[in-house]
Amino acid sequence: MMDMARISVKGQVTIPIAIRKMLGLKEGDKVIFAEKDGNIVLLNSNRLAFEEFQRDMSGEAKRVGWTSEQDVVDYCKEIRQELWEERHNDGNA
Repeated sequence: MMDMARISVKGQVTIPIAIRKMLGLKEGDKVIFAEKDGNIVLLNSNRLAFEEFQRDMSGEAKRVGWTSEQDVVDYCKEIRQELWEERHNDGNA
């Protein structure tokens, strides 16, 4: 896919709607400009952060014995409960 945009006097560019849709961008999102093979590419910063997180966590589910998405959901609930108790039981013990 190829699309074109014009640079404004202030150096701003409107990202074409087809590109925004491809990248999953919406108003307020942040983007990253990165160099790759001598070209500049535009990346969705949220998506990039999530992909890096996935790479960093690769193999961790197996290591801790999680076998389903429900295991992750249950773990998140457990952490939220611990944080809630820490915050609300502080000074009450």
